[in-house]
Amino acid sequence: MKTVNTFGILALSFGLFAASCGNSSQSNNETVDHSAHQAEAPATSEAPAPATEPAGSAAAASNEVVIESNDQMKYNLSEINVNAAEPVKLTLKHVGTMKNDVMGHNVVVLKAGADVAAFTTAAMNAKDKDYIPESKDVIAHTKVIGGGEQDAIEFTLPGPGTYDFICSFPGHAGIMKGKIIAQ
Repeated sequence: MKTVNTFGILALSFGLFAASCGNSSQSNNETVDHSAHQAEAPATSEAPAPATEPAGSAAAASNEVVIESNDQMKYNLSEINVNAAEPVKLTLKHVGTMKNDVMGHNVVVLKAGADVAAFTTAAMNAKDKDYIPESKDVIAHTKVIGGGEQDAIEFTLPGPGTYDFICSFPGHAGIMKGKIIAQ
């Protein structure tokens, strides 16, 4: 009868498990730089300073933004910086596979200071309107899309400030949300 080294098998199993996990933080709320022209820092022998941007933010202001959504109810961005009073083109891409009636997503941009909780409550009852209730707080919104689909919108924010964006599909806004910072 052959003796099996249990410790060796456990160590190998753990190593394979750790390797299969990969860098999952990259697909969840990664930092994206939407700047088309950004000056590069001169090369130095010093180690680069640690990033101070929070994960999931767009580092530089750009008015062309792509947000990805997935089947795990997540956007890849939680903060977007744009130039105030200039047109913004926002594209939503659903990188998942589920249909829009099961795991549909949209992006709704709300006015600064809007009551997000009240809006999402009203949105639950607006299925026939793509979960967009009548509201003076909506600046712009995409349609609800499913896996493999995308939709683009163009809008201009009224001025500098912080604006909420959410997915208004029922139950999603608690997780699928972020801020647009207009400078």
